[in-house]
Amino acid sequence: MSHPAGRVLALLELLQARHRATAGELAGRLGVDERTVRRYAATLVELGIPVLADRGRHGGYRLHPGFKLPPLMLTDDEAVAVLLGLVVAERVGLATELPATATALAKIRRVLPAALADRLTAVQDHLGFTLRRPEHQTRPASGTLLALAAAARHRQRVSLDYRSWRGELSHRELDPYGLVFHAGRWYVTGHDHRRGQVRTFRVDRIGAVTPGAATFTVPDGFDAVAWLTRSLAGVPYRHEVEVLLETDLVAARRRIPPSVAELTASGDGVLLRARAESLPGMAALLAGLGCAFTVRHPEALRAAVAEHARLLAEWAARPAGGQTPSPRRPLD
Repeated sequence: MSHPAGRVLALLELLQARHRATAGELAGRLGVDERTVRRYAATLVELGIPVLADRGRHGGYRLHPGFKLPPLMLTDDEAVAVLLGLVVAERVGLATELPATATALAKIRRVLPAALADRLTAVQDHLGFTLRRPEHQTRPASGTLLALAAAARHRQRVSLDYRSWRGELSHRELDPYGLVFHAGRWYVTGHDHRRGQVRTFRVDRIGAVTPGAATFTVPDGFDAVAWLTRSLAGVPYRHEVEVLLETDLVAARRRIPPSVAELTASGDGVLLRARAESLPGMAALLAGLGCAFTVRHPEALRAAVAEHARLLAEWAARPAGGQTPSPRRPLD
């Protein structure tokens, strides 16, 4: 935060967060010297904020007891971060009920200085996305999402009403292990006591959520994201794929999103497990990773990789210009 006004506000945030701080502590947090801290404190006093200076060897700065800040004070950087977060959440479908994002943006603009509010409006009006906007979908209620998140944090069983994709209503007792946002929808994964197994439910299909007295323990190593990508019902996968990648887990996760495959570190590299509808498509994905790999199964994937390599070699050998291209191979 290079602008002095930003550092003055940062000083105010530090004083609000702690009972008292020395000039040396504040200087270290702000990246300035103690003389500058004194000048910033004087600026806050001029603005009507009661900053008290305790003199002596162990002196420091503190806010007057009982002082309350205005409801919202944001620097330019913080305002941009909040606005972009709201806009992107709306764009990718991460938000809950539709009116919440628009009203939140309106409230933020009302408390911002006019010049900054105008600049943020310009950003929003001229911001383009390469992401495709999700089709209209029913969004979960904020109260439902918050209730499930609280139950997952406190390991508290909940009762809920659920409507299936067929429209059938049922009552469930659920131990919510975790929430996942996937492909424009919210899901909750946990132990369903009606079925006696771990199940995944769409949050927008959940009605009333009632916390109960019973508690639960999440199984060791349970990964809600990995479970969801393996267990979403109704997806017509035909091939179970297992490939050993000669790379590390960090590098593999940079190239392969959780929605595509489950990645597990092993002694020889990273084990990729996935379900695929198209083996040529999986071969193209593996070829683009930039690391050596060994296909464990299915055997047909080896043939698909070899065919992909043959096509790449054929295309690489084409002379530039003049040659009539062969019929296009459809993308898988």
